[in-house]
Amino acid sequence: MSLLNLNFHPEQLKQVEQTFYVVINAESLKLLRVEQLTSADSAASIKGIIPAIALNSLGDQSFCRDHAIRYAYVGGSMAKGISSVAMVKALGHAGMLGFFGAAGLSLEQVESAIDELQSEGKDFPFGVNLIHSPNEPELEKALIDLYLRKQVRLVEASAFMALSLPIVRYRTAGLYRDSSGRVVAPNRVIAKVSREEVAARFMSPPPEKMLKQLVASGDLTVEQAELAKEISMAQDITVEADSGGHTDNRPALALFPTIKAQANAIQGQFNYPQPLRVGLGGGIATPASAVAALSMGAAYLVTGTVNQACVESGTCDAVRQMLAETRQADITMAPSGDMFELGVKVQVVKRGTMFSIRAHKLYDLYKAYNSMDALPVDEREKLEKTFFHAPLNTIWEQTRNYFAVRDPRQVEKAEADPKYKMALVFRWYLGQSPVWANQGEPSRKIDYQIWCGPAMGAFNEWVKGSFMEAPEARKVVDVAYNILFGAAVMMRINLLKQQGVAIDDANLVAPLQVEKIKEFLS
Repeated sequence: MSLLNLNFHPEQLKQVEQTFYVVINAESLKLLRVEQLTSADSAASIKGIIPAIALNSLGDQSFCRDHAIRYAYVGGSMAKGISSVAMVKALGHAGMLGFFGAAGLSLEQVESAIDELQSEGKDFPFGVNLIHSPNEPELEKALIDLYLRKQVRLVEASAFMALSLPIVRYRTAGLYRDSSGRVVAPNRVIAKVSREEVAARFMSPPPEKMLKQLVASGDLTVEQAELAKEISMAQDITVEADSGGHTDNRPALALFPTIKAQANAIQGQFNYPQPLRVGLGGGIATPASAVAALSMGAAYLVTGTVNQACVESGTCDAVRQMLAETRQADITMAPSGDMFELGVKVQVVKRGTMFSIRAHKLYDLYKAYNSMDALPVDEREKLEKTFFHAPLNTIWEQTRNYFAVRDPRQVEKAEADPKYKMALVFRWYLGQSPVWANQGEPSRKIDYQIWCGPAMGAFNEWVKGSFMEAPEARKVVDVAYNILFGAAVMMRINLLKQQGVAIDDANLVAPLQVEKIKEFLS
């Protein structure tokens, strides 16, 4: 078939909501809509079909229905408000789902963001992040108290290694059985996971031990504890592959099928009335990556780093420019501020910043010495001059004052344990570095901590030469539409190739203005 004269314009494939028949007549191949078929087009001449692929048909439609959105597309949370209120609003008004990045912010900042998002209306779709905080359990509890008080109905749980009592409390709060006998959970959890054992915990019902604790504390009734045995901790599981920030650098092509099969097995075990769904994040930055995810059975797509490079993100113009210049090899791993002592790492930009090198240096010193007083004089002087720009004792006083308000128990522990005191001081640098980046502090550009995955480099290659190449032109909804539209076009190209038709598809998925995309959809 590939030797035939292709008597159609490849742009027809962009009319993704139109079904086309592959018709061969007189050594010519055409793509025709059903109303264009004539008596000359016999059944024998119709050699194939290119079905319509509407953008809102991509992914699992039950995901869209349950979360009151049009497209199975999620802007994942990024800490310290990088996934900002403006970003969440833009996605929500476009029929997509966005999560506000609450991690690393004060309770007052998170509450203010919730108030602003809730002012968009009762049915406005949005969620808020809950990052696992094993070093600050009271903070996790306080956030859940806030979410329950503000009636936030959707939380994205991230960086969990095991279930915590606060996340179980959130999921089970307000459980009831409706008139049809179905257990209703007002609060939903979307869990970002990169390990099978963590996925299993979120796919399973809440642990009975924790349910008993919640009953004993009065947070749950005995009846609700029984109802909790009929639901999963999270109906939606996001497989987090090689993402920016917290990541296990797991390859999507290996991880997703494993956790999808795991979900099928656990669904068969518990037979939940609302089946488990599995989405994919970490690496979703181009139409090709979206097609790969959807072809593996992803119920929804989750983007992250590419949104940080957009104008709505909560970072600064300098960081957006750095992200727009990032290649796939320009990233590395560095110690994490929130789980520093555990050796947990985050994926960051290495080009144009020394953060990763300095963060590794701090971790090496932490492992080698038991207190700040034990640090060699030359090492201490170097830290004070180039890392902290102040004496370590001054940094400790700032840290002490901070935790005296946020979590006084941290101060008590540090004053009793010199090594832990040193860890808190080192974490000051790790905690301030993303703040300097978000605020665009020019004197600290060399210390910017910019969470980023290799997908950023893939995105930059895809948009090169297009209207989205410049960072000031990147908008989250434009990115989303182009990924979804490009995926639909690429699926149709692949279907045509599978039916023996070879075409030049080089420019068919190049980024377009949203207005142009909507013309193809009309």
